[in-house]
Amino acid sequence: MAATKWRDIDDLPKIQANYTALTPLWFLDRAAAVHPTRKSVIHGSREYTWRQTYERCRRLASTLADRSIGPGSTVAIIAPNIPAMYEAHFGVPMCGAVLNCVNIRLNAPTIAFLLGHSQSAVIMVDQEFFTLAEDSLRVMEEKAGSSFKRPLLIVIGDHTCPPESLNRALSKGAIEYEDFLGTGDPNYEWQPPVDEWQSIALGYTSGTTASPKGVVLHHRGAYLMAMSNPLIWGMQEGPVYLWTLPMFHCNGWCFPWSLAVLSGTSICLRQVTAKEVYSSIAKYKVTHFCAAPVVLNTIVNAPQEDTILPLPHTVHVMTAGAAPPPSVLFSMSQKGFRVAHTYGLSETYGPSTVCAWKPEWDSLPPETQAKLNARQGVRYTGMEQLDVIDTLTGKPVPADGKTAGEIVFRGNMVMKGYLKNPEANKETFAGGWFHSGDIAVKHPDNYIEIKDRSKDIIISGGENISSVEVENVVYHHPAVLEASVVARPDERWQESPCAFVTLKSGYEKQDQNKLAQDIMRFCREKLPAYWVPKSVVFGPLPKTATGKIQKHILRTKAKEMGPVPRSRL
Repeated sequence: MAATKWRDIDDLPKIQANYTALTPLWFLDRAAAVHPTRKSVIHGSREYTWRQTYERCRRLASTLADRSIGPGSTVAIIAPNIPAMYEAHFGVPMCGAVLNCVNIRLNAPTIAFLLGHSQSAVIMVDQEFFTLAEDSLRVMEEKAGSSFKRPLLIVIGDHTCPPESLNRALSKGAIEYEDFLGTGDPNYEWQPPVDEWQSIALGYTSGTTASPKGVVLHHRGAYLMAMSNPLIWGMQEGPVYLWTLPMFHCNGWCFPWSLAVLSGTSICLRQVTAKEVYSSIAKYKVTHFCAAPVVLNTIVNAPQEDTILPLPHTVHVMTAGAAPPPSVLFSMSQKGFRVAHTYGLSETYGPSTVCAWKPEWDSLPPETQAKLNARQGVRYTGMEQLDVIDTLTGKPVPADGKTAGEIVFRGNMVMKGYLKNPEANKETFAGGWFHSGDIAVKHPDNYIEIKDRSKDIIISGGENISSVEVENVVYHHPAVLEASVVARPDERWQESPCAFVTLKSGYEKQDQNKLAQDIMRFCREKLPAYWVPKSVVFGPLPKTATGKIQKHILRTKAKEMGPVPRSRL
């Protein structure tokens, strides 16, 4: 039977008066019109108003356009959380180009791959990382030979840094960012995208096992995420937002655009420490910040001299990037922070689920509240569909809190796809869903809870062990500051849990063998016997720039340790 042709009640057309492509760029235009003198960005002694930020972004777009940078072009930026990074989120797409924010913690060969794969025509680089950019370009040139075309190189000076690195960059022929802006038109008449499917940003996955994949985002999704963030978080007009989350990570979860929605104030931080977080809260009356759980752990375990407690006012915190241990959430709430737990991926514009707080939870014991809030929750306002499906049948798992499946998404806040990677796109969009690779259960209240990454599941004697649940128990041991659990080869069980642990201050000098035994005993009291770590390794944990623990490195270490020997008893 032929499908029925779709019909409407009218034949009214889309015209200029009633239809325009969605883009977050208009939010900046509005913020400058409504609050022209309100502070938009503060970085040390440098302060800008919304009128000034709009003018600077238009200058950036204008001078890029004058150099034939526009639709089809990519502009890379290698920088920490500084004003230029914020301005790039508007100025680059205002000329029609695509913004590629590069992780400053990557090495030169990896950055060379990103710049080459994205065909970045312009590189904007903070003075501290100019040598890194140079080394990356050298790798590219050695690989390309005579066909190498050097990108336009712009160095961003920072008054909080020593001048030597800036002077060196200028002596190498780089253009200084402020001089570059100076040639632009502050009244440049930028054009919104004709099609909201047009790309606005390109970001790369971590690439721990293969070449990084380029995640392409469009204007429509960025607009919807920029609007969803304040709704989900209950943000009021004019928030003061502390940039603890790197803007190079998934475009700062789209908060550069969200802050323009609310005409908020950005407080920039080049380096994130617990002391800087507490002092910024007191100095600038910070109302909101985002951070990975490992950053929250640093905040709750900060030495007393680095804190300012009690907090002068309620501070709202959004956390994502890894499953937060309930113990960390509990400690944050005890110190006066109100934590919103979200979950998402680069491929979903950042957080796309939230553990939406329910009023009936207010009367529960704090420990129970923390446990409920540790779940990944329900879909964002702007995300149309979320489910947990059986990896074999593709059908939804029952909402019983026990049956595990893969988290999948469908909607306007899912990426366009991976750049120049049709095979990866075919796999990740199989069955009409975006496949996250995260294993979760669905509770009777429809809140989802991650149990592991599919690659992080430990299979011991044919039984699945959730590394996340083992970590949550290890975190409760009084000596443990940070913990990560991975699979280690096991002579009898093929794999068994291995816990990598960073100790709290004051415990480092204790007998580590006794401490390891005590942690295992502690776990035996709370976990099934085969879930208990059979080995414990002490030391600092390797992390990404956004604070995620690099489990692939720990898995390699565990493998190098050799298999846990079969018990002779």
